[in-house]
Amino acid sequence: MLRNIKILAFVLALGACGFEPLYVERHSDEKWYYKGQFDTSITQEMAKIKVEPIAERIGQLVRQDLLDSLTPKGAPDRPQYRLKITDVEKSVTEQAMRDDITATRERVEYKLKYALFDAASGEKLVEGDSLALLGYDIMANPYSTTFSQKKAQKDAAKIIANDIALRIGAYFHSVLTNRDMADEL
Repeated sequence: MLRNIKILAFVLALGACGFEPLYVERHSDEKWYYKGQFDTSITQEMAKIKVEPIAERIGQLVRQDLLDSLTPKGAPDRPQYRLKITDVEKSVTEQAMRDDITATRERVEYKLKYALFDAASGEKLVEGDSLALLGYDIMANPYSTTFSQKKAQKDAAKIIANDIALRIGAYFHSVLTNRDMADEL
């Protein structure tokens, strides 16, 4: 019973904090406004982004995942925004040491910086860091370890790309919501 009360209190607090769905279009001034229709203005803005090439293999994987999520219909002919990713860092930490001081597991951390610019003015609109932490086992078979390393790298790229796309989507959501509110006044 106490657990149910805590869950109900959390849900009510979440609603009071201003949480609102990212891809839902407002249809009225009511508190709850989802009526089964999704707002495509955010995805239309995101499709105007040119993702610049990124160095290193992890950067190439991140770029490909970003292209798939931001511009699924292909790169824009006249991009209005540029997404630049820099400072790609990778650090590896050995874990779970054996008696002979060899690791049986590695933790990998990928970190990078990103910035979204207005293509015409060069003004920086959004910037931030993105981070992915993953781990994999070091096997007796080197092929298995190599496969685990590559899978961790692909998974990290997907995590980072999803994080960046979500943050850019949130930026466009706030900009478009503010623009719509200004138009209503």
